[in-house]
Amino acid sequence: MTDFNPGVHLQAVREIAHAAGRCILDVYEREFKVEHKEDRTPLTEADRAAHEIIVSQLQALTPDIPVLSEESAAVDYDTRAGWKRFWLVDPLDGTKEFINRNGEFTVNIALIEESRPVLGVVYVPVPALTYYACAGQGAYKQKGECAVQPTRVRRFDGGKPIVVASRSHAGKETEAFLKNIGEHDIVSMGSALKLCLVAEGAADVYPRLGPTMEWDTAAAQCVVEAAGGRVTDLHRQPLVYNKPSLLNPWFLVSAAGDYDWYRYLPAA
Repeated sequence: MTDFNPGVHLQAVREIAHAAGRCILDVYEREFKVEHKEDRTPLTEADRAAHEIIVSQLQALTPDIPVLSEESAAVDYDTRAGWKRFWLVDPLDGTKEFINRNGEFTVNIALIEESRPVLGVVYVPVPALTYYACAGQGAYKQKGECAVQPTRVRRFDGGKPIVVASRSHAGKETEAFLKNIGEHDIVSMGSALKLCLVAEGAADVYPRLGPTMEWDTAAAQCVVEAAGGRVTDLHRQPLVYNKPSLLNPWFLVSAAGDYDWYRYLPAA
């Protein structure tokens, strides 16, 4: 396992994410139907089409590495438990944002090794913006065909923070966290873009005090960590993947520095 370099697949995975993004935009730019899954979350033909593109191309790229996608998540844990390395995919993260046509949706592809994300690509189709990283190899972003830019978190040691909040899922716990912080600026955003704002130094902290799934966070977590930030549960431990339940715990995304954001968490 230690001889494997995930970076050899990074360019190919970026191209796969871009192909899925083009497919998503084909649907985005016309009328489409919205269905709902058993858990009442929305589903569109863009979700399905992106899933098919990503899974088929990842299987062609790495036939020996299994793929777990949000749209094929019914793989039982007895099977997944034997996976030391696998692709974790959200073909269209931010379906609500897609339906609302605000452009804040992403394609997320991560490679998980020994429960940790070691490669991550987050593609934002509307502005053609790609965030990507490999563990130990830095984080980067690129808009369209423009020059690639290194991405680093900023350092926060006190003062007036910039806080990222969910556009679709803010709740009373997040409101309490914001009240406890005191004076702050807030940026509302959808999908994995919230984590990427911290990764690129545009925000200091993102509290996610509500439910997410593993495919929502894995790719962006890799970008944040490679950019010098942290994605930790409320016990200050990094998020891990391929758990029996694919539901994430509540978590904080934070930039550089030793500032104690946890003290602002609402009492249990």
